[in-house]
Amino acid sequence: TVIRAAILIQKWYRFTMARLEMRRRYSLSIFQSIEYADEQDQLQVCSLPSFLYEQLCYPQEFSQIFTSPSAPQVVDEDLGLKEFEKKIDVPDSYYGPRLSFPLTVEDANALLHAFRNKQLLHARYVLQLLSETRRLLKEMPNITHLSTSYSKEITVCGDLHGNLDDLLLIFYKNGLPSEQNCYVFNGDFVDRGKNSMEILIILFAFLLIYPNDLHLNRGNHEDYIMNLRYGFTKEVSKKYKDHWKQILCLLRDVFSWLPLATIIDSKVLILHGGISDTTDLDFLNALERNKVRDHIHVRVILFPFKNFVILDILWSDPRSQNGCTPNKCRGGGCYFGPDVTAKLFERYNLKMLIRSHEFKPEGYEISHDGKVITIFSASNYYEEGSNRGAYIKLNPELTPRFVQYQVSKFTRRQNLRERVGTIESSALKSLREKIYAHRSELTSAFAQYDVNGTGRISVNDWAAAMESVLQLELPWRMLRSQLAQMNPDGEVDFMSCFYDLKMGQPIKEAQPALAETLCRYRKDLEIIFNIIDKDHSGLISLEEFSQTWRLFTSHLGIDVQDDSIDKLVLSIDYNKDGHIDFNEFLEAFHVVHRLEKKTM
Repeated sequence: TVIRAAILIQKWYRFTMARLEMRRRYSLSIFQSIEYADEQDQLQVCSLPSFLYEQLCYPQEFSQIFTSPSAPQVVDEDLGLKEFEKKIDVPDSYYGPRLSFPLTVEDANALLHAFRNKQLLHARYVLQLLSETRRLLKEMPNITHLSTSYSKEITVCGDLHGNLDDLLLIFYKNGLPSEQNCYVFNGDFVDRGKNSMEILIILFAFLLIYPNDLHLNRGNHEDYIMNLRYGFTKEVSKKYKDHWKQILCLLRDVFSWLPLATIIDSKVLILHGGISDTTDLDFLNALERNKVRDHIHVRVILFPFKNFVILDILWSDPRSQNGCTPNKCRGGGCYFGPDVTAKLFERYNLKMLIRSHEFKPEGYEISHDGKVITIFSASNYYEEGSNRGAYIKLNPELTPRFVQYQVSKFTRRQNLRERVGTIESSALKSLREKIYAHRSELTSAFAQYDVNGTGRISVNDWAAAMESVLQLELPWRMLRSQLAQMNPDGEVDFMSCFYDLKMGQPIKEAQPALAETLCRYRKDLEIIFNIIDKDHSGLISLEEFSQTWRLFTSHLGIDVQDDSIDKLVLSIDYNKDGHIDFNEFLEAFHVVHRLEKKTM
């Protein structure tokens, strides 16, 4: 009896754990699919600023929009340490770190202490630090060559994405950079998280102190247009209200000078994304990397081949199937198979490829028979408790050792079921917003299967319609119970997908099709209007709005009547001064979850 009871308990436990793991995995799949779909949208709209520039260059006043400081050009290279010191005063009331150059370890420790205590570095020191970093980076090659010694290990870190706590935890566990403790940070230092600026300051400070022992590769988020969409531009403008334009201008130049790859002992290639069947390390090493400033922006037109080289190494992902195919999930780069890896390794006598760029639940993943390693260092990337971060330690034998960690602020107070429930709830919320933004297309797709007009279709037809419109490659049949209601006959009430969703603020002037369009393209519109908003006040003129909206819809093939948007804009100009608050405008077109609002 005791043994039977123990077996039953064990079966129940395994079943419960398996269900929780299934829920966790599909939740992470939802997050990742939506992230990649968002990147597709980003790459679709990335040519829009250049398109708008071409269209708006006449009349003359509109061309100035795109040569204004809000679209950063290049900070005068003659501005150095003394010039910034003369131009920007540091008041006596400032109690943060006061840097003097050349930097010392004490300066770096002061920065770490200040950032742990939520202090900001004064703008003068930020600009001086960036100026010195640019000067140093310009002396570096495109591909950095490192070597290990008998007693020396090299630590490789992946994406941090503005998560300062992860960087601090890495330094706590693994030690600060030094001549005895070499680091390679493999891109994507910024965006998404709240402390991208602090991460850059810390990494650049240690780079200046230990230029031979801390190394940085460029990621796909070290890019001006990406920063407009994914939060870094907004972070800088909020933290440095008086000097954000200068900082962003200088950062754009700094990013363009970041090295593109690192090779350890002539055997281990480290780059951010991946490779393709046309990857040529010799060409990559000879490339004028600063000339390809924004790898997904205007220079696609000017330097197409160079740009595809950059896209491949910054955006590509490995796959288990042989061959090299376009990366349709992300919209840029490629999928490269084991045969592509083997070919590059044979050509350059390599042993291992370490790349980042891709979320991994355990912080790392090994593929292509151990030849390709993905390392991802941002824990809790999608949601608190969603994943571990990791870094790699390489010894002189080039044997990788993985160190995992997870910054835990709240999840330790929750049991496993609660943690999975939190992740699942957040993932489903994001998915429902995606569904609402494609309501018209989904309704049309459902109707094709509903030949009798009953409002009900089979589960298979419902799943096929969802995938045909959203193209997220998700297990729709499994997700059905979370997204749509089923009647006793086993058919799906397809309009129930939208029952619990509505727009944030009911605006009678917004027709349903227009509201849906604005909801879907909120992020893209935000990029454009951040460029137009010269003083970053959040206010734009009605004329600017109308001109840009018409070009935006024309470029993306969006069918919306001009008079609809004109009426809507006039209704939002509450004080009738000819300007609208664009942040309020966007806020009116976000999705509210009715059921969640009731339970709050």
